[in-house]
Order: sequence, then C-alpha cells, then structure tokens
Amino acid sequence: MTTPPPNPNPASSSVPGVPGPPSKHQLALMIWLAVFPTLTVLNLALGDWLRTLTPVLRTFVLATIAVPIVIYGLMPQLHRLRRQLLIRDASS
Repeated sequence: MTTPPPNPNPASSSVPGVPGPPSKHQLALMIWLAVFPTLTVLNLALGDWLRTLTPVLRTFVLATIAVPIVIYGLMPQLHRLRRQLLIRDASS
C-alpha cells in the first residue's frame, strides 16, 4: 500500500466550511480596525501623562501597550468574526 505524497502547501488544502487565510487587503483592514481604536483609546486615557514625554518615548510607551492588545486581544476576535462572516455567506 502506498501513501499519498505530503501536500507541499497545507494552507491550500481546502477543508469544506473553513475559509482560507485573509488576503493582504483583508489583513490590512483588520489591522487598521484593531490599531486605530486602540491607539485612540490609549491616547485619550494616557494623554496628559504622555504629553510630558519626548515623541520617541511616547511612541515606545504606546507601542509597548498597544501591540499586545492588538495581537493577543483584538486580532483573534477579528479573525473569528471574519471566519463567521465567510461561513455564513458561503451557506447562504
């Protein structure tokens, strides 16, 4: 008995009902939807304190707080939402 050769690109294997990864444009939109509100809220919450810092230090503080929020908190939620929307559209 022979086994089939491994799929060189596992992302290309289509599992019914499971959408593939987002396109560059979808990913860019998802990142923007996560980053813009996060930075806005952080600037509003920390604005008075940040105002006293130099621009480089202010950027460092914002990035240090915003990146984990976006990567671990918001992006998984946006990926889940995208997947649900695509599955719902495919079943319609």
